[in-house]
Amino acid sequence: MLGLLWQLFSTFFVIGLFNFGGGAAMLSLIQNQVVHAHQWLTEAEFTDIVAISQSTPGPVGINCATYVGFEVFHEAGYGSLASILGSAASTFAIVLPSFIVFYAIIKIFDKFHTHPVFAGTMSALKPAVAGMIAAAALILTFNIGFDAGHPNITIIRENFPDWTSWALFAVAFLLSYTKKVGPIPLLLAAGAIGLMIY
Repeated sequence: MLGLLWQLFSTFFVIGLFNFGGGAAMLSLIQNQVVHAHQWLTEAEFTDIVAISQSTPGPVGINCATYVGFEVFHEAGYGSLASILGSAASTFAIVLPSFIVFYAIIKIFDKFHTHPVFAGTMSALKPAVAGMIAAAALILTFNIGFDAGHPNITIIRENFPDWTSWALFAVAFLLSYTKKVGPIPLLLAAGAIGLMIY
């Protein structure tokens, strides 16, 4: 159990250490480690966890780490108490680097915030953050892989189960973009419609 606990902690610590741009940008890093590198969860299980993480209060990346930690221990055959310990370890690990970095920034910000190198670095990070958020959106929308017999052929499968899901996504996007409807009413409406349809 301690080995799995250390794997979870070290994995999420590294994710937290190299995350820029908040929870949405973190999802692609978590997905790569959890689904591909360690194969703790399947693509479908991870997508379900992300959906739950977005519909519960709190930052999506931290919520995702919490649910992943629980599910990894649960899938390994451990009981509820050990699974809760897995949740605590992954949650603590993913926020610890931010706490350390933020504490260090507070100490040096007053001294260096007008320095051109500091300002240039912050500007350079903006496109990287936008790219990571776009990558997270594509990963959640499409399951992209390669044909084992033909490595040059890319296989793209939709994670959305049917056209109704695409229609709900389109309506939610339009309401958010054009009418400035907040995320809470959209989540409640989508949940109610999903219950009726599925």
